[in-house]
Amino acid sequence: MDIKGKRVSVIGAGKSGLAAAELLRRKGAEVFCSELGPIDETGVLRLQEMQISYEQEGHSERVFHADFCVLSPGIPPFAPVVQTMQARGIPLYSEIEVASIFCKARIVGITGTDGKTTTSTIVHRICEEDGGWRGYHSFIVGNIGVPFSSMVLEMEAGDVAVVELSSYQLERSPTFRPEVALITNITPDHLDRYNGEMQNYAAAKFRIHANQQADDTLVYNEDDPLLRAHFAGGADRFPFRILPFGMETLRKGGIDRRLVLLEGETIIARTLNGDEPIMATSDFLKESFRGRHNISNVLAAVAVARVLGIGNEPVRAALREFKGVEHRQEFVRSFKGVGWVNDSKATNLNAMRQALEALPGTAVLIAGGRDKGNDYASIAGLLSQKVTLLIAIGESQAKIVSALDGIVALKSAESLEEAVSLASEAAKPGQSVLFSPGCASFDMFENFEDRGRQFKHCVHQLQPW
Repeated sequence: MDIKGKRVSVIGAGKSGLAAAELLRRKGAEVFCSELGPIDETGVLRLQEMQISYEQEGHSERVFHADFCVLSPGIPPFAPVVQTMQARGIPLYSEIEVASIFCKARIVGITGTDGKTTTSTIVHRICEEDGGWRGYHSFIVGNIGVPFSSMVLEMEAGDVAVVELSSYQLERSPTFRPEVALITNITPDHLDRYNGEMQNYAAAKFRIHANQQADDTLVYNEDDPLLRAHFAGGADRFPFRILPFGMETLRKGGIDRRLVLLEGETIIARTLNGDEPIMATSDFLKESFRGRHNISNVLAAVAVARVLGIGNEPVRAALREFKGVEHRQEFVRSFKGVGWVNDSKATNLNAMRQALEALPGTAVLIAGGRDKGNDYASIAGLLSQKVTLLIAIGESQAKIVSALDGIVALKSAESLEEAVSLASEAAKPGQSVLFSPGCASFDMFENFEDRGRQFKHCVHQLQPW
């Protein structure tokens, strides 16, 4: 795309907005950055250094004087500025869309409700191992916290861009086309943004394959019923190659088309010459990386590696060294015989469920935050089995207590520090304390990273007396 001289408005001055503004400015566009709230000092300095015009504390009429607009992912479609843009016929694009236009590297796009950060990180580590031998670089960008736009000009042909994608980022990406697309799973999440409709949320996720063609590949989780139904019929319905992975026993009479699967406790890859053992799960599962959901994440990553033409040794080397991702069931410390686990990234109930199932015994659970339409009663059975005390925090306290009263012992805390103190008093040796909120973080924290860091700080402050 030749954007030299084009007038572009960037709405939002967070990390992705600033990165998109800088990329477009470098490519010769006349960029105007508009932020509804304040822009922090670092952001102002970046904009000034790049000679990018900006405004803060509101959107003026100037924002609509644009050939197109780049919309930050956190801005909802019902925001007044978005509605006005659409009414005036101004094209709206995501930061992902803009960056992909200038990308020379092979794009691996990864989305899903849960597991996408962990899987993206594993794929990136595998590509780093492989690239060290074969002379290419791997970049991990997108929803993981590094804007695609901030790295895209460093990428060369033959490199690999591992792009983690949220549904928000896929909403306005009309030409985004990954060479390899992966969907880990789709379960209820963000329904507050999608009018409470699961099909709207799923449709946003499925945009990852909207532009894939015959030379491209879609990898999906055959164990996920929604994905299984969506890709039923395979090649008869889609122009690109479809390759499933999975670890559950196939349904009776089903045809096994899986590229990668779990056989006993061994990961197996299907080849033209027969089944090929990759490695045993015991070779990569550890205290900081455990649970069947993480085996599924590994299967997904191995499937992507096979599609990219990566051999087994880089895969094995990366997996042996992998210790998990911060804020994803992260082991913090053992204190008085109790293991403390930071799962701040659990922003929905399915992630909470996975974390509980991965624990070896019972737990004191700290949960709550900004509710996203959760049905807490849907996990009541698991909570009654695994949780001896649930400590509710944040805006969702009352809803949690109402839904689970009589199912599990309950307490409320007005701060995370208080919740940690209550958990320390209640947990018995051999148990875990699991911080798995199941909610968004924005009621009490800047984001889930801030929430996780504060939890870890509170845990490390615990004293033995």
